[in-house]
Amino acid sequence: MKNLFVISILLTSTLALNAQKVTKYTTTEQTPWVTGKTSLAVKADGTVVATVDGSEKGVTFRAWGTTFNELDWDAFNLLSRDDQDEVMHHLFAKDGDLRFTHGRVSMNANDYARSWYSCDDVVGDLGLKYFNIERDKRNIIPLARAAQKYCPQLQLFMSPWSPPTWMKINQDYCVLSSPYNTQPKEKDYLLYGGKEIVDPDEMKLLGERNGVFPRRLATQDYFIQDPRYLQSYADMFCRFIDLYAEQGLPITKVMYQNEAYSYTPYPGCAWTAEGTLRFNNEYLAPTLRERHPEVELWIGTFNTNRLDYVEKTIDGLKGVVGIATQWECRENLPQLKERYPHLRLMMSESECGDGSMDWKAGEHTFFLLSDNLGNGCDEYYNWNFILTDKGQSTWGWTQNALIQVDSKTRQKRYTAEYYAYKHFCQFVAPGTEMIAYAGREYSKTPVVVFRNGQQIIVTVGNFTDSDTSLSVKVKGKYLNIAAPTHSFNTYVIG
Repeated sequence: MKNLFVISILLTSTLALNAQKVTKYTTTEQTPWVTGKTSLAVKADGTVVATVDGSEKGVTFRAWGTTFNELDWDAFNLLSRDDQDEVMHHLFAKDGDLRFTHGRVSMNANDYARSWYSCDDVVGDLGLKYFNIERDKRNIIPLARAAQKYCPQLQLFMSPWSPPTWMKINQDYCVLSSPYNTQPKEKDYLLYGGKEIVDPDEMKLLGERNGVFPRRLATQDYFIQDPRYLQSYADMFCRFIDLYAEQGLPITKVMYQNEAYSYTPYPGCAWTAEGTLRFNNEYLAPTLRERHPEVELWIGTFNTNRLDYVEKTIDGLKGVVGIATQWECRENLPQLKERYPHLRLMMSESECGDGSMDWKAGEHTFFLLSDNLGNGCDEYYNWNFILTDKGQSTWGWTQNALIQVDSKTRQKRYTAEYYAYKHFCQFVAPGTEMIAYAGREYSKTPVVVFRNGQQIIVTVGNFTDSDTSLSVKVKGKYLNIAAPTHSFNTYVIG
């Protein structure tokens, strides 16, 4: 009888494991966020793309975030108060859809400002007597406070797109001339010393951009390499942190430059590796240590797949916490993770798309979420979260957003990219570990496996024209995935 009792207990446990319930969430273009049930099985029905036993040591996720821009503020203000509250609850509340806890801001204008500006336009003001954030108080800070209402613990990271014009060798916000700015074309020779001129629309290209970006690197720094200017610029970072703190918005990390390798017709600044190391090591890092030791210094944002150049810069740095990557630098993530295990990785800006705000854009974003998290990024930042119509910038580019606002009817629409984020953000909370990734070899059906306590979370995209069968082996059993054609899927086990 005793043996029969033991056998009965073992059989019951085995049957319970075999029948363990799994909650499934699926989004297609026609039917967003459909919930269903399935269970683990004893046999695999499809190709086994990942195997986990729950004991793996993974990358611990830290935070989801987005960016606060002037054109987002304009779109937000077209909504009714009720719609504004709904949007911010969905994006920032603990029980919302996306649960963002971090935001990104730029010091001075970025390309989604209404017009170009800086926090100090007084030429030669190295003592920063006239430095101010008055424009931010009218546009950026109210948007951040609207988010802070639902996320009181909101933290910010800051990077500039361009220094004030009087701190640059071309005396303008842009790097290259274009019909959308007033820089004389004659100044374009500064970038390469007159040997070659690149199309200023190069950064608009999508995909691999001919395999290497940029095609040529700047031959000199656009920031004036005078010690007085370099120290004053480091002081600007600290003054900006101080003024935001006075507004109740803590900046907890900074980076010296957004996309130093985009040679832009909008606000930007080209830096060489030597100039980057000089400013970070000799000025920004020591100034932060002295005045704001609580603020983390990261290097970025890297937007080039020139791995040799990225490594040259990082190898010479001192005192940085992590590496921020976006656009082409995502291609370097496996190598960066292996070469710099002591540094954290961040996806600092989602790719902006082309203003289509359609299902295809959502699929691309789902892959980017999979690939960046699967390759070790522990923070992930969206770019524009709300824009009007086709997301037009003031310099002639259209971009995507999570929420689209019709400028005539003032009605909002949650785009496919919103749901791509939701399939991750709902379940991958701070403290969750990424423990397996099958993506680059399965780019049309990326799979990421996470562990959050006793739960196993599996995200699956299917960007093909047919249903697909995949399997993930979980603690000796199988999660059999039947992903509908062109769908986003999340499975929660336990």
